[in-house]
Amino acid sequence: MPVTALLVLIADQITKHFAVAGLLEGQSVEVVSWLAPVLQITHVTNTGAAFGLFRGGGSFFIVIAAIVIVAIIVFSRQLQDSPWLMRVALGLQLGGATGNFVDRLRYDGSVIDFIDLNFWPLREWPVFNVADSSLVVGVILLSLLLVDEERRERAQQQVASDG
Repeated sequence: MPVTALLVLIADQITKHFAVAGLLEGQSVEVVSWLAPVLQITHVTNTGAAFGLFRGGGSFFIVIAAIVIVAIIVFSRQLQDSPWLMRVALGLQLGGATGNFVDRLRYDGSVIDFIDLNFWPLREWPVFNVADSSLVVGVILLSLLLVDEERRERAQQQVASDG
C-alpha cells in the first residue's frame, strides 16, 4: 500500500507541477492534435472536492482530507493480511487523498486540476487531476472487492448450513 500511495503522490505532484509551470490559469493546450476533440490540458484551480464538486470549501476540505488520510491508514492497518488488490485500492485512495491535501496546503485551500475530457457523455465533465482519478478508482475497486468478499461469505454460510 505505501508504494502505491507514494507512486500516485509522485505522479500527481509532477503532473500538477507541469500544468502550473506551463499554463496560465484557465489556459488550455492540446496534448496531441488528433486527441484535441477529446482531451486537452487545462489549468484550473479548484476550491471544491473531487471533480469540482462543492466549490468554495477549501479550508473545510483540508480538515476532511486529513481525516480521510488518517482513516485510510488506520483501516489499512486492520487489513495487514488482506489480498494485494485491496491494499492497492487503499494505496490509490491514500495517494490521491494525500496529493490533493498537499495542494490544499500549498495553494490556500485549492487543488490544481488539468485533465480536461470532452466527449460524449462527458461534454460537461469537470476538469480533474491524477489524485481525483486515483481516489475514484480506489473507491470503486475497494467497493467491488468488499461486495465480492460479502458474496463469498454468504456462499460459505449457505454451504455450511446446507451441509
